[in-house]
Amino acid sequence: MPGGLANGWATVPDKPQITIEVERRLANFKLDVQFQLKSGLTAFFGRSGAGKTSLINLIAGLDQPDHGHISIGSQILYDSDQNIHLAPEKRRIGYVFQDGRLFPHLSVHNNLIYARRFMDQKLNPETYDNIVQLLDIPGLLERRPGTLSGGEKQRVAIGRALLADPQLLIMDEPLAALDGGRKAEILPFLENLRDQLTTPILYVSHTMEEVIRLADNLVVMDGGRAVAHGDVETVMSRLDLSPLTGRYEAGAVFQVHIEEHDRAYRLTRLQLAGQTLWVPGIDRPIGTNLRIRIRARDVSISRQKPQATSILNVFAATVREIVRDQGPHCEILLDIGRPLIARITRKSVDELDLHAGQKVYASVKAAAIDRRSLGLNPTN
Repeated sequence: MPGGLANGWATVPDKPQITIEVERRLANFKLDVQFQLKSGLTAFFGRSGAGKTSLINLIAGLDQPDHGHISIGSQILYDSDQNIHLAPEKRRIGYVFQDGRLFPHLSVHNNLIYARRFMDQKLNPETYDNIVQLLDIPGLLERRPGTLSGGEKQRVAIGRALLADPQLLIMDEPLAALDGGRKAEILPFLENLRDQLTTPILYVSHTMEEVIRLADNLVVMDGGRAVAHGDVETVMSRLDLSPLTGRYEAGAVFQVHIEEHDRAYRLTRLQLAGQTLWVPGIDRPIGTNLRIRIRARDVSISRQKPQATSILNVFAATVREIVRDQGPHCEILLDIGRPLIARITRKSVDELDLHAGQKVYASVKAAAIDRRSLGLNPTN
């Protein structure tokens, strides 16, 4: 994209672009995190009070660490040893809040260009047009915020943040105040931002559906610490994190692509780890890349290959790990060429005499893979 969008960071594989090493004593806990982030969309996930918003406020300069270092590329935003603490307005960070925080007395157009009043560089008209088109808000420009829906307000708030030409975009639970319909409306725009911008995005959420659909990388936070970080597929395959990521929603994440549409049965065949996965029909062209989540609760295990079954997806698998919880369930890490997680009862584990290294079969109902489990892959 031309203008400010093209001036973001180019993606440099395996080169950390954001370094965060901070400590901050808060009322209820101590925030203590150290990690490096790459480009793309990084989600900060955790329960309320885990420290997600406190951390991004330190990055944005809205709060100051007690000790540590924050840098973007070669620019130091904060360093306690060097006595560096850049003011928020000097960090070139766009911040999108839960409620949008638009100026009610200004039109959408004037809200969009508000930040440019404090910048020396003139706004590139082509950049303005690109952002307006990307967020599909040309028809809103003369309206006031009070006449907009929640989803429309958030799209305008995102546009305003982008027009400030940020080197980093922070989004603090931007969908939290929206109902299901409005979330479904805005998620495709967030996917477009992730795919078309070179500007890195830090995205705070406590909703796994959003994380799976949007994130390239994932930071799991708990009690003020980053207990895990890495690409979404790797982090989501860790059984030890399921108490934090949510046992009910736990599952493995895969990169897949569309190989065939069965129009007669309204099904789509995906390629997954060299194997076939049938799912309800997806309205995307053959060859489209997707990210898919298979929930652990939708995976069953058998010692022999099922015969005469209604289940379309049966994978040869190897048991890698078994974790028993305090209740009636166990979580099983399976290898089907990629990690797959099953959640079954302890009784089933004992009756099947399951153990690490055992060859089994994993079954997944096609009907269990709903639209909420799918997200467009950033490589499209």
